[in-house]
Amino acid sequence: MTLNLPKNENARLEALRDYDVLDTPAEDSYDDITRLAAAICGTPMAAVSLVDRDRQWFKSRVGLDAAQTGRDEAFCAHAIRDTELFVVPDACKDSRFADNPLVTGDPNIRFYAGAPLVTPGGDVLGTLCVIDRSTRELSEQQALALRALSRQVMAQLELRRHVAEQERSRALLEDANRALQEESLRDDVSGFHNTRFLHGYLKQALKKRKAKDPLSLIFFDMDRFKQVVDTHGHPLGSKVLREVAEVTHRHLSPEDRIVRYGGDEYVLILPGQDREQALAKTERVRRAIAATSFLKEEGLRVQVTASFGLATCPHDATTPKDLLAAADKGLFRSKARGKNRISVAVDGSRAS
Repeated sequence: MTLNLPKNENARLEALRDYDVLDTPAEDSYDDITRLAAAICGTPMAAVSLVDRDRQWFKSRVGLDAAQTGRDEAFCAHAIRDTELFVVPDACKDSRFADNPLVTGDPNIRFYAGAPLVTPGGDVLGTLCVIDRSTRELSEQQALALRALSRQVMAQLELRRHVAEQERSRALLEDANRALQEESLRDDVSGFHNTRFLHGYLKQALKKRKAKDPLSLIFFDMDRFKQVVDTHGHPLGSKVLREVAEVTHRHLSPEDRIVRYGGDEYVLILPGQDREQALAKTERVRRAIAATSFLKEEGLRVQVTASFGLATCPHDATTPKDLLAAADKGLFRSKARGKNRISVAVDGSRAS
């Protein structure tokens, strides 16, 4: 059978896709309407039929075994060409359907009535239809009821779409809020974390830390960095700071965190690492910074060094404030002892 497609077929199919309902599980809200339509119209079969490009698919069905049929066999494919109730009193006497497999074979359709499912934009997605194996007519009240129930099906589809849109909007809002949150914790110069992140993260890390689990914190800043800025200017000085952070990050573990504290000062947080482990890692960072030529992309070869102070929880301190103060004291000792070295918070130092 060759079907005359609706004039707005492409727009209609796009509208159908927008409702995202095809091939979804059965739902009581639709099944209740379908059963009610069959009861009011006195038919053994009823369905909410949605007409896709090459098939009709039943969102809900009563008395029908098939979940879908080919579109070329679908009575509903004819019904969607108009927005009025489509009625076939006797399919065997209708030239459009007399040789239809759904008429000549199971389910042996004789009577069909379909109330179009019309979107607010005027597109017809399918029908709420009632079907019988005997010829019949609908009363005026039954026809009015079928139209009213088809509008309830559309109300359910609209509700479904609105809920889906709200979910998408909520997901987008959550993504945007997450991005803003991440951005608020990011330092513009280094591209890594800022002090707002530091205080929140350190507080939680120490709070969740088990009694015997260590956590080490390193304070470091650049030696004689003012000379770099005086020689090359603030923009290139900021670029050196970013490159220093990148060199440092390459020597950290995934669970470690790097924070630009301010100016040319950085803080490293090393969860689960005791003093000896932190010293070994910090030494690798110190050597890497000293061995790197910075601003190569600018055609320069700037050499810098850094001084470090190390404190470990619980050995040196157990609160964020005290841990930061202890590491800062270590940094001060490194500066006082000649720079380009690591000093621990309380006793001993490692100089290079």
